[in-house]
Amino acid sequence: MVLYTSPFPNSFLSVLHSFSWGLIFPCYWLADRLVASFVPTTYEKRQRADDPCYFHALCIIITTPIYLALLVASLPFALIGFLLWSPLQSARRPYIYSRLEDKNHANGATLLTEWKAAGNGKSFCFGSANVCLLPDSLARFNNVFNTQARAKEIGRRIRNGASRPQIKIYIDSPTNTSISAASFSSLVSPQGGDSTNRTVNAGIKRTTSMEYKGDNSGSNNSEDSREDKGGAGEPNEGEENSCIVRINGEDNGHMSDAETDTVNGQAHASGPAEPSLEGDAEISKTPNHKQKEGDSGSLDSYSASRESLVKVRVGDGTVDQSTVNNKLLYKASIMKKTSVRKKKHTDETFDHEISAFFPANLDFLCLQEVFDKRAAEKLKEQLHHYFEYIVYDVGVYSCHGCCSFKFVNSGLLFASRYPVMDAAYHCYPNGRGTDSLASKGALFLKVQVGSTPQDQRIVGYISCTHLQAIAGDTTVRCEQLDMLQDWLSEFRKSTSSSSTANPEELVAFDVICGDLNFDNCSSEDKLEQQHSLFTHYKDPCRIGPGEDKPWAIGTLLDPEGLYDEEVCTPDNLQKVLESEEGRKGYLVYPTSKNHSSSQKGRKASLKGNGRRIDYMLYTEEGLYLEWKVEVEEFSFITQLAGLTDHLPVAMRLMVSTGEDDP
Repeated sequence: MVLYTSPFPNSFLSVLHSFSWGLIFPCYWLADRLVASFVPTTYEKRQRADDPCYFHALCIIITTPIYLALLVASLPFALIGFLLWSPLQSARRPYIYSRLEDKNHANGATLLTEWKAAGNGKSFCFGSANVCLLPDSLARFNNVFNTQARAKEIGRRIRNGASRPQIKIYIDSPTNTSISAASFSSLVSPQGGDSTNRTVNAGIKRTTSMEYKGDNSGSNNSEDSREDKGGAGEPNEGEENSCIVRINGEDNGHMSDAETDTVNGQAHASGPAEPSLEGDAEISKTPNHKQKEGDSGSLDSYSASRESLVKVRVGDGTVDQSTVNNKLLYKASIMKKTSVRKKKHTDETFDHEISAFFPANLDFLCLQEVFDKRAAEKLKEQLHHYFEYIVYDVGVYSCHGCCSFKFVNSGLLFASRYPVMDAAYHCYPNGRGTDSLASKGALFLKVQVGSTPQDQRIVGYISCTHLQAIAGDTTVRCEQLDMLQDWLSEFRKSTSSSSTANPEELVAFDVICGDLNFDNCSSEDKLEQQHSLFTHYKDPCRIGPGEDKPWAIGTLLDPEGLYDEEVCTPDNLQKVLESEEGRKGYLVYPTSKNHSSSQKGRKASLKGNGRRIDYMLYTEEGLYLEWKVEVEEFSFITQLAGLTDHLPVAMRLMVSTGEDDP
């Protein structure tokens, strides 16, 4: 299947489309600004309350007549442009595939080595987020604004979080986990393939303060780094940028001063620290982009989050320390905590946490509500610093391909560190209300993640979707889930080049990500909860219909509280969501007819952990029979605090080949 790298099949149509949109854009922009001036966010309302001179009101009085006059003047040109633009959409392709040609620009992708499915299994990390990148006037109804600046900052935070080092700490003694406050530079060293160290059951996870400084533009892809990895033995697959520190249980988990000095000495001998990531002047336009002391959203501040940059687990085996990577220097600070957050359920087979960062070594990213095309370009530019392959501007416009007129695309965007082999998009034909104005649908992708020694391709399937959002449209969502399954089955059949007798491809995983717009614990969403999709695909957060695991939390934030000081930074939001009272104040809960509609006025009666409408599902059906897929880690992420009204989610899958570890 040919991947579309441009929206139109020839340059003439592309030029004609650009010309028509150039006629439409002034009218579109003026209308957007005019409406936006009358829809203030809570942050702007607080600013105006402190303005004794009513300066903003004066600005509106002056600018409104100007906007109206210019809008009326631009209407004839917009009409001509629309008459040209609309028929062109019948020739438009359903997505744009962007591949970064300059691989030195994509730091994350250059670290990948081809998986040969020998020895250890391999882990793959998936992320999903609804980023609310609507035109600014519409985004304000969700209490977010400045879409263009938000798009740039969202992309920057995602790629900075994903490209950070993955640091793990193993403690021999499960009864003594206290760690003294010691500052040391992390040793970036891939480890040997000890399967016991990869086991997550009976693990203890600690979140601590970390300091991360470094420009990801050059150090991660140095040849010397790869030579060091080769000299250290066989690395664990999927952990290209990891550091493991061993703490002996015999000294009660404390690092002695001598040990601290030794580690410091080794690290400082490796070379000077890399400069911090470049600043961004544009992000200062909105309050949620201002970095305060302790805000680690962009990983640029000296004080980073207490998120799980450090993972503490109980390890039965030894951890081999390899040579220090003399091209990297990452500062880390482990702070003593009075309590250790343990798994509440010892029968859980994987780690779970509320994290202030996107997972390190993120492989695949599925985004929803990237509706604004200019914002999509800015977001793509930032993501290309880490992801080499991106599919964006997904969907159809006008009356092409769907039953009703579509003003905006599907809002779906997919980014990958692995090459995309095939892609397909389908539009849901049954959208209702305001959702029918967008070409919501499903994007299906096939990626190649490796090959076997017999030259068989190892592939994976990823589906990204966004379902009907209007409350009460349960039948519409169930129909869309039916179509999702049918389209995915057709996509797998049409793109498969294998036969059972002579397989040319081995399927490693099949994952569905997206905003499904229903909650597994809400009484109003019972039809969706019992859908057949959940008999074929597993939800790591779900026990059964109407019941989530106790650690699972809602992913829909209360828009009214986005700019409260308690939750406006990744650190603060993480701390709030770790407590039940905090979740009741800042997450949206299922509606109830018996209680007040005010979110904060019915705290006492709220049950559960909020509405979880963003999902990550995986299946074991249709995969290579000799391999086993299991969840290694699941995270709720606060790194986009103040930038969107949803919590991103991430899941790390381990694909075990069934062979003995070397």
